[in-house]
Order: sequence, then structure tokens, then C-alpha cells
Amino acid sequence: MSFKIDGGLFLFDFTDCHAILGVPIDADFKEIRKRYLIIARCLHPDTCTAKSISDKQAANHILSKLVNPAYKKLSQDYSRVEYMVMLREMGKRLAQETTSISLKNELSIQLQHSTDIDQVYQKAIAEVTKQQYESLERIIPIISQISELNLVYLGRKGGTGFMVARTTVPSVVPNQHSRPAASSPPPTEPESPPSPAEPYLRRAQSLMEKNLFAPASVELKDALKLEPNNSRCHSLIGTVYLKQNQATMAKVHINKALQLDPKDPIALEGKQLLDRLASKAGTQTATSDKTASKTASKKPSEPSGSGGMFGGLFGGKKK
Repeated sequence: MSFKIDGGLFLFDFTDCHAILGVPIDADFKEIRKRYLIIARCLHPDTCTAKSISDKQAANHILSKLVNPAYKKLSQDYSRVEYMVMLREMGKRLAQETTSISLKNELSIQLQHSTDIDQVYQKAIAEVTKQQYESLERIIPIISQISELNLVYLGRKGGTGFMVARTTVPSVVPNQHSRPAASSPPPTEPESPPSPAEPYLRRAQSLMEKNLFAPASVELKDALKLEPNNSRCHSLIGTVYLKQNQATMAKVHINKALQLDPKDPIALEGKQLLDRLASKAGTQTATSDKTASKTASKKPSEPSGSGGMFGGLFGGKKK
């Protein structure tokens, strides 16, 4: 699938990360992350609803080559600050060129002539993004449409007025005695795309550290919906079940974690604990059976009602 996007800010050789993720330009990180997790669930091979193998591969390609880089740009503090500064400069440029740009979409034309820019813009973005990732064929055209809305919005704002202040530019005080900084190496790309379940895992681990196992279980179940074959998800929820004395469920998830990753340290530790619990339970059962056997062998054989516990209470033979 081609990623050539011939509309909106992409016409200016600018990668519109907000359009790719389907969020407004003034979206905060919480909103960006929530939107990314929804998209990742639509496109990830384990949760994608596409039926054919080729469509699943195309969806994963879009996730790894288009969506993940956009999310990375907007989720890392420094790169996001840099990106928003560039966006502000783009807005100043568009303020002078907007009238000469031919708009293709009706919503963009309405925004161009609207008096209530912010309200119309937010409403248009919400409307367009509803079906952005429901069909592989519509993804690129809808990204282009969103980016055209962003282009008009930036041009109308003139690079100011939109909430770029949500991202704080770090102040840098130069040291007069320091040497000029050497050119920094280019940032390295991650070896694999970020896991959509990662935020859930972090929250679950934080809750587990506070012994809040019930809400941790909820987070981990949500993580497994996104990534059913994530060994870490299974090992953690297995640990939670162990802490809640639910050995059967713990065994199911810990065994699954070890199937996926035989070296998973959390699952290995959980397996050792399960083995110890099983051994202890077996020893207790054997001891209980032995005690019961001894008790039965020592009990005298007496006619009914002539002794034993109740005989001792209510009297023995009549004289």
C-alpha cells in the first residue's frame, strides 16, 4: 500500500502527525495516547478484524511505518516540542498563502469561511475521524482530509492562538565556559514498534506494588484484549491470581506465558511457587489421610449406643 498523501500539510513536504493519528492540533498527550491505542488495536495483527492475510499484513505495515512514527514524534517531549515549533512556523507561512490554496473538501471550505473557527474545527475533526481506520482503503484519503482541515485551521490562526502552550519548550541557558556542542548523533529508531499494551502493563505493575490486585487485574485484562499473545501480560496476571489465592487461573496464565516465552522471569518464578504450593498440598493430604487411618484403627468396636462419645456423655451399662 502506498503512503503517498497528496493533500493538506503533506503538500508542503510536512508530515502531519496529528492527521495520521486523527487528533486535533491542540490535543494533549493523554488524548493522543488514547487515540493511538484505539488505532493500534484496529491495525495490530493479533486484534485486526481483517480476514485475509494480505489485509492483515497491510494493516501491520500501516501501523509500523505510518502510525508508530507519528505517535513516537508526539509522545517524546523533545521531538514533540520541536514538531510544534515547526507547526507554528508553518501556520505563519500559511497565513499568507491560504487564499491561494485550492481546497478539495467541503468541511475545509466551511472552516475557511467560519467565524467560530475553533468550534467548527473541533467538530469537523471529530466527524472525519470516526471512520478513519475502519477500512484500509479509506485511511490515506481521510488522513489527507484531516490534514487539509489542519492546514486551514493553522492558516486562519496565523501560527498563533492554537494551544501549542500545552507543550512546554524547555529553557536552555548556555554556559559561557562550555565548549560548543558537537553535532549529536541522529536518534535511533526502535527495533520493534511500541507495544499497544505497554501503558496498561505499567499501570498494572504500579497497582501491584501497592497491593491493589483487583484494579491491576482489570488493567491486565484490557492489555490482553490488545495483545492476547503477550507473555508479560500473561505472567503478570498469573502473579495477580496467585496473590488472590486463585491457583487454577494463575496456572493457566503462567503456563501460557511460558509457552510464549520459556525464559520469562516472572512466569518462571510463578511456576516455582505453583510447584511448591502443589507439593505442600500433596504433603498435607497424605498427612491427613495417615492421621485419619490411625484414628480409625484405634477406635474400639462397640455396639451402637453402648459407648463412644455419646455413651460417655449419657452413661454406660445399667447395673
